[in-house]
Amino acid sequence: MNKPLVFSWITAIIATVGSLYFSEVMHFVPCTLCWYQRILMYPLTILLGMAVYRNDTSIYRYILPLSIIGMVTSAYHYSVQKVPFMKGMSFCTQGVPCTGEYINWLGFITIPFLALVAFVMITICLLVVKRGADTE
Repeated sequence: MNKPLVFSWITAIIATVGSLYFSEVMHFVPCTLCWYQRILMYPLTILLGMAVYRNDTSIYRYILPLSIIGMVTSAYHYSVQKVPFMKGMSFCTQGVPCTGEYINWLGFITIPFLALVAFVMITICLLVVKRGADTE
């Protein structure tokens, strides 16, 4: 069993369940950037689960692009929330504003920050998987 692969799958599961909890239980309506992050995270749960089951370390080729794009999207969304001059550069023009903060734990932990942490963890784990696969 490849531990970094399993850890990345568990991270994707927690991120997916967390986003569903915020929207379905807490009734937080996702903004446009939140939807983009979900579009990038949800398939990772399934693809990484299949990779863990099959012990497929070559999955990094397909997952790394998604997780890196998700990381960039989350970082942008977080900066739109927290960096004053970025607030005017938001994609969200209708509906829920991307600058909204449903949660703000400890003054810096928002939903996009949680997504960013998940994407970073998945990316790091898959880079470790890639290194191991390249040496085989």
